[in-house]
Amino acid sequence: MKAKFPNQYASWLATSKQQERSDMLANYPAAIILWAGSAYAKEYHSPRGHHFAVADVSHTLRTGVAPAEGQKGLSASCWTCKSPDVPRLIDELGVEGFSAKNFTDLGTEMNSVVYCTDCHVKGSAKLALPRPHAQDAMSKVHLPFEKQDSNMQGSQVCGQCHVTYYFQPERSNKVNIPWIFGSTADLIEKYYDTRRFYEWIHPISKTPILKARHPEFEHWSRSEHAKVGVSCISCHMPQSSDSKGKTFTNHQVSKALPNYDTVCQDCHTDKQALLTKLETGKAQIDAKAREVELLLVKAHYEAGAAWDAGASWPIMNDAIMAIRHAQWRWDFAMSSHGLYAHNPQEGNELLDTAIEQASYARTALAEVLSMLEVKQVSYPDISTKESAQKAVGIELDKLTEKKQAFIKDEIDKHWPEVSQHGY
Repeated sequence: MKAKFPNQYASWLATSKQQERSDMLANYPAAIILWAGSAYAKEYHSPRGHHFAVADVSHTLRTGVAPAEGQKGLSASCWTCKSPDVPRLIDELGVEGFSAKNFTDLGTEMNSVVYCTDCHVKGSAKLALPRPHAQDAMSKVHLPFEKQDSNMQGSQVCGQCHVTYYFQPERSNKVNIPWIFGSTADLIEKYYDTRRFYEWIHPISKTPILKARHPEFEHWSRSEHAKVGVSCISCHMPQSSDSKGKTFTNHQVSKALPNYDTVCQDCHTDKQALLTKLETGKAQIDAKAREVELLLVKAHYEAGAAWDAGASWPIMNDAIMAIRHAQWRWDFAMSSHGLYAHNPQEGNELLDTAIEQASYARTALAEVLSMLEVKQVSYPDISTKESAQKAVGIELDKLTEKKQAFIKDEIDKHWPEVSQHGY
């Protein structure tokens, strides 16, 4: 592929330069309380270049260490979007055979990061959709890959991974995209509620929690950009020229604004006006998100105080469901990278509803607490990542020590080189 498509290969290789990332838990410690009871409260960083895909999922505390012999550990489904070796393994093992494996069992098989065959028919520029969960999802929303134009196919290729999903417990934890009723937050919530599905029970409030995962495709598909045929590729993989003037699609998937002249200017003729609009929109969404987080932190602890005082499910159900639904909408908005640019209208609507639901939960809990004669609720210190993790019992030093030992003894010695890239 390097010889056949040298410009595309060189630009793909440049994703290894996109090393910067942020500790999102340090930036937003309240999220630790909301995600208490899950691996997300241990470590959560902003994404970086595709070249780090295998290494980052290998090293994160979220994937932990190998389970004891004979025990079931984290599903191999966590590899699904990280390597072109995944479709190969699914072909060999079957979808459920792959997902039934432990994550750590298949580390030695991940020989490459996100690469040509994740998006193209091998040896050609023709687009492909190699992951079964993506094929199934596009059929659910009546957008079968083979019947779409190149713009939609390109976005669907990105949407194999830049999409929300869950692991289907009754199917060996295989990846499933919850679009039976549709792909909006409301319709996905309907699907989860109908199935009585939850990812974990919150240890403080006993809320059955839902987790959104980077639903960029969903937000884009309802955006103004999508309506006028502007795809993921239009903005994030612009046309470039090499030293000989030959044009090619730049595979260093990155932010759009640095390429304003190429990808934005035709529609947004005033760069400063666009920057101001984006900055204002981001500030608005961020402010609403912080408001939801504070409401939910208090709601989780108020529910915990009610349980401690002897509350029963019949009097707690409304409040708990309001917490579940508010947190789902907050997560569906904030897990989506670039929401303020992709679909700010939907982002604001999600967070406005989340504020209403979280406020309702607190009002309902206030009545319960009054009924149970609870005079005071103790809230956690969420001023820092360290204090928030301490509040929910996360011993970061111990987790890090175990993970580093696993990296030293297993990953560094036995896993392919790409698993160490950037570390």
